[in-house]
Amino acid sequence: MYLCISKNVYKMIDSFLPKAFLFDMDGVLFDSMPYHAEAWIKALASVGIEFSEYQVYLQEGCTGAKTINDAFLAQKNRNATQAEINEIYARKSKFFEQSGDPIPMPYAKEVLNCVRDKGIKIGMVTGSGQKSLLSTLNHYYLGIFSKDNMVTAFDVVHGKPNPEPYLKGLEKLSVSANETVVIENAPMGVKSAVSADIYTIAVNTGILKEDDLKQNGANLVLGGMHQLLDLLLSK
Repeated sequence: MYLCISKNVYKMIDSFLPKAFLFDMDGVLFDSMPYHAEAWIKALASVGIEFSEYQVYLQEGCTGAKTINDAFLAQKNRNATQAEINEIYARKSKFFEQSGDPIPMPYAKEVLNCVRDKGIKIGMVTGSGQKSLLSTLNHYYLGIFSKDNMVTAFDVVHGKPNPEPYLKGLEKLSVSANETVVIENAPMGVKSAVSADIYTIAVNTGILKEDDLKQNGANLVLGGMHQLLDLLLSK
């Protein structure tokens, strides 16, 4: 999908010079959502829960615990126990790791370099709790991310769509909401950022419908990271 970007959008972006960008990770920096979808489907199937690829994309950004508990409520009419959550998430993580090395999202590195070269702060806000997260990021995006500019599942009580992750991101970068742009690909992530009063650009890099992102409040929906790079280079 390649959406047409109007001259008015370029003009609007040009008039706003943010001090910071907060990026989601899966589906924005890494083309990892197909791997996550397969892992979630297998892990939940092991306890008799049917889960579709589309549901994974809709839930993306939530903590693993919330994804599991929501599935239990929907199909087993009860909350998952902590032991069940731990077991299923460990299983999901194992399936995901068996998928192989992550694949950087096309144009993500160019986008990050462009933002950095403009002197704009960079942060990342993810619902992931993968232990190898920082080393993976440094392998593909050397010198851009550190614990000081990252918010992960370990940093929050309430994951996306709650605004807490993005409010933490603002705090870590010492910026206000009106000085910041969020780059997201998931409805729950968009809702989280919008609830934190941050201008939110959705890059539709997966199988979702554009309306899935618009209905959760995205200020702008693009067809991929290549269009985001075009916007940045136009400034």
